[in-house]
Formats: sequence, structure tokens, C-alpha cells
Amino acid sequence: MSEKDENLVDKRATGLLIIEVRSSNPNGDPDRESDPRQRQDGRGEISPVSFKRKLRDLIDDKDGQAWKEIAEMAAVKDSGRFHILERRGRDRKQIEKELEGDGTEFIKKYWDGRVFGNTFLEEGKSTSIRTGVVQFGLGVSISPVCISRKTFTNKSGVEEGKDRGMAPLAYRIVEHGVYCMPFFVNAAVAHKTQCTKEDVSVLLKAVPRAYRGTASMIRNMVEIRHAWCMEHKSALGSCSDFALIDALTPTRKKGQDSEKPSISWDDYDVPKELPMELQEKLNDFRDLMNE
Repeated sequence: MSEKDENLVDKRATGLLIIEVRSSNPNGDPDRESDPRQRQDGRGEISPVSFKRKLRDLIDDKDGQAWKEIAEMAAVKDSGRFHILERRGRDRKQIEKELEGDGTEFIKKYWDGRVFGNTFLEEGKSTSIRTGVVQFGLGVSISPVCISRKTFTNKSGVEEGKDRGMAPLAYRIVEHGVYCMPFFVNAAVAHKTQCTKEDVSVLLKAVPRAYRGTASMIRNMVEIRHAWCMEHKSALGSCSDFALIDALTPTRKKGQDSEKPSISWDDYDVPKELPMELQEKLNDFRDLMNE
């Protein structure tokens, strides 16, 4: 095995984020005037795209304290390998030049291309479509969520002839919810995007900072309570992803109606350990929030 191959991700991993939301909008739905995303049964949703955007933003801001901390913890050797492809204002013609030949320059430069994959249309060439090593699933709340809507006001008017401003029902929040978002590291496809162990290390250091490092006025109380990461013993996996996820998914406490919105974190029974029969099938089991 070459040194290059030794650096690639070589073990599958299963992850599960347990996210608590208090009086915040974790992910607005553009099809519903930025209401918190909600499925037909009333349960809330957080899209994978929304979460990955936060990771990209942290890593893209090279002058920010979050990136400096992540890079130090992950022992990043060359920050030039951690540019972000999916960013505003990117230079398309420059990227096309980087894709010329075998695309080595492109692969070495863009962290999110190696980790999440990319779909980039090359001018006059075939479409470059590669799936990524890391996939985040849809975050879904354990119970239905209650959405509250209120009007914003502004002391100074923004419309001509009005001495004050108003934004009717612009403040749209989930009163309380606990969401579960799975993620997967598929080492079997690492050779396609040249995703390295260092790339995944940066990802795992960034995950706990995803919300606290990108908080906004409408998303100021969203916190990852647990970020479970379970490394398998092989590239293809050593036990069921579903068994791992089910074992760590919180449930409503006995006697509570799981079909009614929760009020607080104390409404849930939250697992703290994996059953030993599952732990024995893994290389590693840890909570990234404790690191």
C-alpha cells in the first residue's frame, strides 16, 4: 500500500447528533415563508444541507477563532487543502482550470469536495458527479413541535410616510424540540475523492461547533447535546447502522405522550452508553461533545 493510500479514510463510522432546540428556528423552510421545517405528522426537520452549510462556513473563515481552534485540534499541516468549493462568490473559471488534466489541483484544494463530494459542471465537458465519503441524514424531532409566530417591530420606519416599521409574523420559532440527525463515514468510496483521515478529523472537530459558532438572532438557542461517533472495524462496517442509531436515540419518559410537543430536555430518557454487545463490534465509541 502506498503512503497516499494509507492516508485515506479506511474505517466506516456511524454518527448520531442529538440536537436540542429552545425558542429558535433551527432550519427555515423557504416554501413556507421561513417557518421552521415541519413534516405532516408535526415533527420538525433539519435538512442535511443546512447543517453542512454551517460546517463549511466555519472552515471557510480562516481568520475566525473557530477555524484556528479546529485546525489546531486536528493538527492540520497545510491549511491550503481546506478551501471551500460550495461558497458564495466562487470564481467558476478558476475552478475549471483546476479541474484540467486529472483534477489533482481541484482535489487537493477543496475540503468539502473531498468530504461531501461535488457536482460541478465543466464547461464543454461531461458532468463531474461524485458521491462523498460523509453523508448527513435528515434531522427529525422525536415528538411533534409547536411553532410560535410573532411580529417584529422596528422603532424607526423603513417605508416612506411611516414612523415605525413592522414585520408581521416574521419571528417564527420552535418552542422546544429534540432532533436526531444521523451521519455516516463511508470509507469504501474514499479513493474516489481522495478523502483523508485528516479531512474527517477536521469534520469531527467542527461538528460540536456547528451551531455555537454560527448562531444568529433567530437561531440563538440550538445546541448539540450529544454527538455520538462510532468507528467500525472495517471499511464496509462491522455491525448494523440502524442498531447503533436506535440504541442511542432518546425516548419520551414513561407516562408521557410522545405525540405531544416536549417542554424541556427533562422530558426525555437519553442513552449515555451503547449495549456491550454493540461496543464489542466497534473500534471506537465516543461523544464528540466531550472532546
